Amino acid sequence: MFPQKSQISTPADSKTYPLGEKGEHFNHAQAMALVALSHSPVEQRLYAAMLAAINEGGKPAEAFSARRLMMLTSIRSLSTIRRGLEGLLSKWSIEREEKVAGNSDRGVREAGAAYRVYPPDEVIGRRNERGFISFTKGIASQELNYSFERAISKVVENRTLSRREAQVALCCVEGLTNAEIGSRLQVTEQTVKFHLRHVFIKFGVRRRAELISRLLM
Repeated sequence: MFPQKSQISTPADSKTYPLGEKGEHFNHAQAMALVALSHSPVEQRLYAAMLAAINEGGKPAEAFSARRLMMLTSIRSLSTIRRGLEGLLSKWSIEREEKVAGNSDRGVREAGAAYRVYPPDEVIGRRNERGFISFTKGIASQELNYSFERAISKVVENRTLSRREAQVALCCVEGLTNAEIGSRLQVTEQTVKFHLRHVFIKFGVRRRAELISRLLM
């Protein structure tokens, strides 16, 4: 489901990384976190770049050609960019304002389409209105309770975690086994163990029970 690693091998951006669900307990950083984790890595790279361009330009919508998006994100595959944009549209993170005339690849590359890019808080609001749960594959579609909100807050605050490590940590809070986490994230059980070791180190714990206690208490 996720693009190939060769297309997305970039370090985690602490400003755009982070998760959470809309609620009175959540701040802007947590809203950004949830939106970031609900995107695939390519979708998040596109979203972060487009949001930054919108904020810098001070306009509600801007034209983004494939060429411009390639420059902003360093993604060199036109098909990867197209899939990423479609993913963002399907998750109500962006909205297409108009379509470019013509259907040729060159036309898409040069002219592009105008997109409205919504900030994280509005993305979550748009999703809530449509009954869309803002969780990634790494987090169950369950109603957040106060304890889980606390776990999300602690994961958000630990900015040394990668996106995948954050998903694994929250899966542990849900009580999933390594095999179940691997199945949900579509990775091997060995990969889950690899990420879990890093999570333990970054939270200063030695075992899963300590991690869950640290996140929930």
